[in-house]
Amino acid sequence: MATILVVEDEKPINDLITMNLRLVGHQFFKAFSGMEVPPILEREKIDLILLDVMLPELDGFELMRRIRSLNIPVIFITAKDSLADRITGFELGADDYIIKPFEILEMLARINVVLRRSTKEQSALIIDDVEIRTLERQVYKLGCAVELTAREFELLDVLIQNRNIALSREKLLELAWGYDYEGETRTVDVHIRQLRKKLGWEERIKTVFKLGYRLEVPGEP
Repeated sequence: MATILVVEDEKPINDLITMNLRLVGHQFFKAFSGMEVPPILEREKIDLILLDVMLPELDGFELMRRIRSLNIPVIFITAKDSLADRITGFELGADDYIIKPFEILEMLARINVVLRRSTKEQSALIIDDVEIRTLERQVYKLGCAVELTAREFELLDVLIQNRNIALSREKLLELAWGYDYEGETRTVDVHIRQLRKKLGWEERIKTVFKLGYRLEVPGEP
């Protein structure tokens, strides 16, 4: 997974973001002002920056001007939702722009997209005897290819990216099937059973409170 720098001066928001980054397996560093960022970038390898715009000492736009030559992907997270501000952010080189308030799952999904685009995200994940090659959309068990449908892979990818977070059937449909899905929500159960059978993960994908699903990965908190 990735190492992410969260630059947010509001401690509760900073803590909420980093708590959820930890849940899905990312490492992180925290900064509460723009001036704290350059020293962190000098000593640490950062894969992505979540950057608030309205920061003390040095605002996010000015900070972006100073660090964009480093070519580190940046997602602005801010309450400034005017078109002019969004245009400024993208012109400075931002990869995405998230408006407060936001849903944590949306933030995680946007992080995954940016990481993939920058090709800095780990392209293969090994869980027990299963290897998932996310960029190639291929899965192997004990070295043998596992045939998954496009929908099964999308569902598996969503479960992995949000592991240790309970997702309702409705949220899984939204993330894996798309916003326009109008079918029966129980189709999720069918695909979960198929994944369990194909990957031998009867105990890996668990139902939480009979409402949501999560993927539990060995060795992670």
